Amino acid sequence: MPSVLIPLAEGCEELEAVTLIDLLRRAGITVVTASLTEQLQLTASRGVGLIADVILDKVVDDEFDMLVLPGGQPGTNNLNADLRIHTIANRLHRMNKPIAAICAAPLIFASSGLLQGKKATCYPGSLTIEDRSDISLSEEAIVIDKDIFTSRGPGTAMDFALTLIERLTNKQTRDEVEADLVR
Repeated sequence: MPSVLIPLAEGCEELEAVTLIDLLRRAGITVVTASLTEQLQLTASRGVGLIADVILDKVVDDEFDMLVLPGGQPGTNNLNADLRIHTIANRLHRMNKPIAAICAAPLIFASSGLLQGKKATCYPGSLTIEDRSDISLSEEAIVIDKDIFTSRGPGTAMDFALTLIERLTNKQTRDEVEADLVR
């Protein structure tokens, strides 16, 4: 089964993080959540407590099939300030493995130079044409540009997770997970 790393930063958007973790696991995908700090427990942007599986240092050099970054603030800024996140994103991208970010988190890929000349979407105002003229910004809910997946925000989290499931497994698995959600 594919494996996915979802780093959890203090102040991340809980709806995005939990939706992505839950749906990917429903698809049988191995999801490893990793705290940026030595503390496994963290508080998300709306005060919800989350507990990561491991500390990022324990898995920073492990092989994953995909990196998925939840957004929210100050979670996105905390991810963006962590050089390990940029290193992982760049390593997977160089290996032609997919990387994904939702809400404000595409900012991290932009900061790493990974969105240069690419089409992407994000939470309104997180990236702007004025600041990032090298990125083709879209208002679409989900944008896929080769192996870079971006999505708009909490309201797109379920569809984004299903898109990632299809990319990591197949359409049948996506359809099965979606049917069990009774949408």
